[in-house]
Amino acid sequence: MTKKLQPTNLHKTFWMALERLSDWGRNPWRRYSLYLIIFLSGFFLGSSLGMINGTLALMDPVGAFIVVIIIEIMVRLRRQFDSKRKSLIILNMMDMLRMGLIYGLFMEGFKLL
Repeated sequence: MTKKLQPTNLHKTFWMALERLSDWGRNPWRRYSLYLIIFLSGFFLGSSLGMINGTLALMDPVGAFIVVIIIEIMVRLRRQFDSKRKSLIILNMMDMLRMGLIYGLFMEGFKLL
């Protein structure tokens, strides 16, 4: 049986910040612009990782392993936030970051063909 976590000040501040972000994102234009910024940041991160691994050419397996770990952590965090059913905006932000990361990696892969 799992114990319920103690509500510390950091825990309360984190959930208050998520609630404020969710309230701020009620306007569709703000929400979509935030999703676009997160997606493009993920795309930049993915293309940067691809370029760095491509130029070094020594750490391709290590770089791929790190990217898989990052994506797996995002999937597991999504499951944790999905059980709360409260913060839909954080789920969508994680999904957009993950899609941008994968899209950036695919674009770097297509450059090499």
